[in-house]
Amino acid sequence: MAYVVTQNCCNDATCAAVCPVDCIHPTPAERDYSRTEMLYIDPATCIDCGACADVCPVDAIVPGDAIAPDVDRYREMNADYFQRNPRATGSGAHVQPLPLTLATAVVADPPALRVAIVGSGPSAFYAAEELLARRDIAAEVTMFERLPVAGGLVRFGVAPDHWHTKTVDKVFNRTARRAGFTFHLGVDVGRDLSLDEVLAHHHAVIHASGASGDRRLGISGEDLPGSGSAREFVAWYNGHPDQANASFDLSTRRVVVVGNGNVALDVARILVSDVDVLRRTDIADHALATLADSAVEEVIVLGRRGPEFAACTTPELLALGSLPGIDVLVEGPVTAEPDSSIKMQILAEYAQREPTPGNRRIIMRFGSTPEAVIGSQHIEALEVRATEDGSFARIDCGLLLRAVGYRGRPIEGLPFDSATGTVANVAGRVVEPLTDKAVTGHYTAGWIKRGATGVIGTNRYCAAETVATLLDDHRRGLLETPEGSEADLEELVRQRCPDALSGTDWRSIDRYERARGREVDRPRIKIVDAREAAAVASASRSSCPSVAG
Repeated sequence: MAYVVTQNCCNDATCAAVCPVDCIHPTPAERDYSRTEMLYIDPATCIDCGACADVCPVDAIVPGDAIAPDVDRYREMNADYFQRNPRATGSGAHVQPLPLTLATAVVADPPALRVAIVGSGPSAFYAAEELLARRDIAAEVTMFERLPVAGGLVRFGVAPDHWHTKTVDKVFNRTARRAGFTFHLGVDVGRDLSLDEVLAHHHAVIHASGASGDRRLGISGEDLPGSGSAREFVAWYNGHPDQANASFDLSTRRVVVVGNGNVALDVARILVSDVDVLRRTDIADHALATLADSAVEEVIVLGRRGPEFAACTTPELLALGSLPGIDVLVEGPVTAEPDSSIKMQILAEYAQREPTPGNRRIIMRFGSTPEAVIGSQHIEALEVRATEDGSFARIDCGLLLRAVGYRGRPIEGLPFDSATGTVANVAGRVVEPLTDKAVTGHYTAGWIKRGATGVIGTNRYCAAETVATLLDDHRRGLLETPEGSEADLEELVRQRCPDALSGTDWRSIDRYERARGREVDRPRIKIVDAREAAAVASASRSSCPSVAG
């Protein structure tokens, strides 16, 4: 029976690259790839060889006859995609272009190239892999991370109960062990080292720092205590050091989350999940303690437009409805015609459900625009306006979280597009926005390049595009030769950041967190304090003094 792609698909398209019969779509060469929810396997073309399942970094691909929750629905979703997109049906011969790193020819005396990458999330590591795995250049990569721990959104953005998705970090750990890779954690580029100093030791700098801001609602009362962003809440429960001391009042019975994308569903799910379930994840201990005392019984997920515009992906919506002890309801009627999308069919099913006494609830409410946050010293309610008739309503709540999008922040010294929240660029090359004149030596990848769109695997081909642009500039002689050596840079980092950690230190921290987790049947117990991270690294160095950093 044909293989099936399931919920935790990371979209990095490794599976499509190895499929011998071109049955996995959309591929990165197709227009739909940049906006697809997941990848799909054509059941009519699949030859059941299992090559895709062997290479999937997050174990998202299973045999179609596997006994797993919702596998029948995923089989239906895979088939539905090809019914709606008949041109995607495979031709029976593999035509998917290989990633650049696999397609390059061996060069006897490859030219040297030194690249700095700022950030340690998916786009940063995919860019590093694209450079280090090539056979036509002798690349060296220096990765800078301002935090004492690595991972970006894999560590701090993926919900703790989505542990399958987090296993993509094994791909990044392999990159970090490649020859030519150097890691500097706890080094803030722009504060500890200037951009000019970093570029002086490299041919180029790739900025992959992500989107650390968020969009606002622009309504009165938005800054009242009890009103905040989903980005901050996600960072808090995922153990981001910047949010380790944050506090969220969960003594309220009802929470409102504005937005209905995947982040909104993650936040709603965590708020009402059984704490015993969360205890088996890598959720931060401080968040676990707060959630254990939570009084939250109901989360309203608010959408401005109708259900047909729900921003969440179909797999996330489907998984939401099978949570034990939690009712997922849709307020108001939802009509699903026989040819409606599976997402609309799922919403229609939720709209037919009745609440179960004693269960916590997630209520999806559409067609409601936030108008004002009500309260004096603390949020008391949210005033909303109905799209259909313009009437106003009050939703009492003690916590409001806006989940209307992440937003990039300006990088000092680089042109910034305030409309998109990105560094101005063309195919990853940083440019002056009015003239498209290149800012020599500077490139972008990930959310700071294209905005907060896509999933983890989307960054693979985003990074590949940036690296291709960088290499083209290098071949054309447009990059300046580094003034300083690698040894000079190491000395500069030691002087400016004596507490900086190395790649070996990070692996020690990673092993320590996982070992602590195994003791209590958890994936890991996260370190959220820089001093504790430094102490773990120091203890490991003392016990293994011969290991290089």
